[in-house]
This record gives sequence, structure tokens and C-alpha cells, in this order.
Amino acid sequence: MKTVNIGNRLVGEGEPCFIIAEAGVNHNGDVNLAKKLIDVARVAGADVVKFQTFKTENVVTENAEKAPYQKESTGAGESQYDMIKKLELSEEAHFELKYYADSQGIIFLSTPYDKGSVDFLVKLGVTALKISSADITNHPLLSHIAAKNLPVILAAGMASLGEVERAIEVIIGGGNQQVILLHCVSSYPARIEDVNLRVMNTLKEAFGFPVGYSDHTMGIEVSLSAAALGAVVIEKHFTLDKNLPGPDHRASLEPKELKQMIVAIRDVEKAMGNGIKKPTKEEEENRQVMRRSIMAKVDIPEGVIITEEALDIKRPGMGISPRYIDRLVGRKAKSNIKKDELITWDKLG
Repeated sequence: MKTVNIGNRLVGEGEPCFIIAEAGVNHNGDVNLAKKLIDVARVAGADVVKFQTFKTENVVTENAEKAPYQKESTGAGESQYDMIKKLELSEEAHFELKYYADSQGIIFLSTPYDKGSVDFLVKLGVTALKISSADITNHPLLSHIAAKNLPVILAAGMASLGEVERAIEVIIGGGNQQVILLHCVSSYPARIEDVNLRVMNTLKEAFGFPVGYSDHTMGIEVSLSAAALGAVVIEKHFTLDKNLPGPDHRASLEPKELKQMIVAIRDVEKAMGNGIKKPTKEEEENRQVMRRSIMAKVDIPEGVIITEEALDIKRPGMGISPRYIDRLVGRKAKSNIKKDELITWDKLG
């Protein structure tokens, strides 16, 4: 399985889970709010804070309807164009946020939604490009991104396996082999029963690239499960407050939840271990107390042949293991052995 270098991090199997805190458009068009989101992502321990970069007129027609979840969260009184126009960040804002993220020691990334935004992000100095699930069939955009020869993070929501394959063919055909796939369910929020985390393994086996998970469910449980199943990337939307106006706040984590998720993912990584089955240092100590040894069930005088009826199996485990009981039966006691006394080999003839 390949690894991909993003910023100062290697991403892939055997590396720590690469955690993308997805700010998206939860800045509501306010640079100061966006900076606060960067602060939250850094304090929570995320590797990346990610935004979205677009020119509204290049993405959506002026009369396009909102998605159902957008109508629920922001109302149906305005067009999708008017909604996302208010969420568009200027180039100046991008430079300011990139500089701020760099100064805070967190990787700045963004998802471009049009070719001009791709060119701008490359000029800005991003170290990878994320492709939204919505653009997995936008082959002209994929070709344009592939040609930049930066690592590509490809989200696979709303797609069949064949559509993922064709998207990968376009990227590889553009001379770019630096691909990370993200399993994703593009519902906001996604239902637990729709998540189908086993798809991560399907993608890994089918294409041989590192695979992660972009989580749109409520809560953190599914992200933790994905990490335990081997996701090399976890991406999760977050916000300062779920009650803020905007399309994505409701399905996002608040700051305490984001930190809780990242701490828990790091604990999951520790718990996964190296797969070698052996006692831990603590278990070595505990097994002397918790395991059992062969004891004398009754007083056994010197010279007596030991029978199974004269033996007992009790704690502690500092004597002869019960697995050797057959080797004791029929042996002669070399000295007196008292009831409940640990039997040792030097007491046997």
C-alpha cells in the first residue's frame, strides 16, 4: 500500500491517522470566524484545517435550487447561488488564512470547485488538493487537478465503483499516482445504517491506494469505527456553534466534540497495537497472582507417592502450572509437604 506525503506528514498504512478538520463554509464568509475555526482545529489536535474555494458563478446557475438538507437548514427562500455567494472567500482572505494556519502549525488545505480555484490554490502553496464527491464525474476538473502533480484526496460519495474507477483513471492518466480515496456518504447528516464502512476495504482491494473516511454522520462513533477498521484519513465537519446560520453547521461537531473525537482516535490507534500476542509487563506481574499453581490438598509425608486426590489447584501462580499435573502424579515426595503448600520440583523424587 502506497503512502502519500502531505505537508510534513506521511499518509498511509502504518502512519498515524491523518485528521482533517473540515471547516468548509462554516466561517459564514467572515475571515475572523475562519481564524477562530483554525484555532479550534489546532487546539483539538487536527493535522489539517480545510476550507472550500470557489467562484460561485463558475459552480452553480443563478436559479439552481438548494439541496433538500440546505432548504432544511437555511430555508427555501433563496437560490443555491445566493446562499453560497455569501460563503465565498476572497483571494485576500485565503492568503490571510493560509498565513495564519502556517503560523499556528496546522496544515491549510481547501477543496477547489473550479479550474481557476485550482490554479489559485496552487499559487497559494497548498500541499494537496481535495476533490469533492460532487465532482467525481467532473473529468475536466479532475484532469486539471491531476496535472498539478500534488497529492489528490478524492472523496467518493454518491458514486458507484465504476465511477470511482473512471475518476482514478483520469487522475492516473494525467500522470498523477498520489491518490488517497475517501469513502463517504453524501447526506447531511448521513444515517448510520447507510454508512457501510466495509466499502473502505472494497476500495482498498480494488485500487490499491490509501483509503480513509469522510464522515457526515452525527456524533463521533462512526469516525472511531472507521479509524479502528484502518482508515488512514478521517475528515469531519466542525463549527463553532451548531446553531449558527448556514447549510453545514447542524451536521458538524462543536469544538469540544472535535477534540473528543481526535483524542479518541489517538486512543484507538494505541489500542490497535502491533498484532503480536504476548503478555504485557502488567500482565506478567498479574499472572503470578491471578493464575493458579499445584498445591497440596492434604499433608503429604516424605516418601509418599503423590496421587491426584492429594493435589489441589489454587492461586497464586508462582508454583508449578496446572498443565503439568500429570507429571506430578506418581512421583514421590522428597520431604514433608504441608496442606496448601506450593509444590515445587525440588520437593519431588
